[in-house]
Amino acid sequence: MGARPQFIKIAPLHSEISRTHRHIIIHTGQHYDYEMSQVFFEELNIPKPDYDLGVGSASHAVQTGRMLVGLEQVLLDERPDLVIVFGDTNSTLAGALAAAKLCIPLAHVEAGLRSYRKDMPEELNRVLTDHVSSLLLCPSRLAAENLAQEGITLGVHVVGDTMIQCLMNIQSRLDQRVLRKYGLTSGEYVLATIHRQENADSRARMRSILDAILKYDGTVVFPLHPRTKKNLKAWNMLSDLESAKHVLILPPLNFMAFATLERYARTIMTDSGGVQKEAYYFGVPCVTIREETEWKETVAEGWNTLVGTDAARILDALASPRPDRARETSYGDSEVAKRIVACIDGMGLG
Repeated sequence: MGARPQFIKIAPLHSEISRTHRHIIIHTGQHYDYEMSQVFFEELNIPKPDYDLGVGSASHAVQTGRMLVGLEQVLLDERPDLVIVFGDTNSTLAGALAAAKLCIPLAHVEAGLRSYRKDMPEELNRVLTDHVSSLLLCPSRLAAENLAQEGITLGVHVVGDTMIQCLMNIQSRLDQRVLRKYGLTSGEYVLATIHRQENADSRARMRSILDAILKYDGTVVFPLHPRTKKNLKAWNMLSDLESAKHVLILPPLNFMAFATLERYARTIMTDSGGVQKEAYYFGVPCVTIREETEWKETVAEGWNTLVGTDAARILDALASPRPDRARETSYGDSEVAKRIVACIDGMGLG
């Protein structure tokens, strides 16, 4: 693992798998800032990784290559019976390739998700990972159907998503004192996150997104991803946000603080896959700054609106009334980690 969503997803599985199996945790170092990495281990009671490859930031090729070199050596030294990867980051792909090249069985948690956009790095990572996996652990029935359409039916199990189990575990700890700290009122602010490469690295896209934020008639809370902040500063756009009285710029937040802001937001505006799902779980309307999503059920049920980066579409979606339709899709429950361990035990490894 190596990125924020993976730290969340591993927490329930670590607790469950430790009961019956010896396992090691490898941190690639893809996310390395305290608020993007270490704080998750502290808040979610995840032990210090057995290995930290410390790859840091780089281009996709360089970052994935460094991970692959480091992971291969760890796997040669440890000789595991199974490698488990999560989600769709460069860490996911590097772990999958390292295991496949060494003929070690691979389990993919969150298998089968598809946006059907091949120019999206996350899509390439998850498709390639699924096609070399022995155990495909799907968060929903639709994800399993996606795999079947690609001819993958063996080793496929619908188990739910450990991220949902993690949210269930921490929900009682969410404290509205976080809102008071920032002068916020429950249900009266938009929480915005923008970090995806196609948006954060595009001056034109970010200009349009910022135009929508600046024109929005209400409070916007905007925790800035380091890459997004760096680019906005380079493009002389950061000052526009800083001077807007209705925009509250925050640094990256720890998990508990961010989850609290999600839970009590009026609307969430994001380009993150994980945050879309978190919004759906909390029953908060989501406006997704993309033209597609891997979490298609959230759109079909009216809780998620895809708007791209057009400022007018973003503003229209932010002004929309709260959905009155029930959330019908279950992405997980308190038993997800147990089901994953049962699937692993069913492989007869070791």
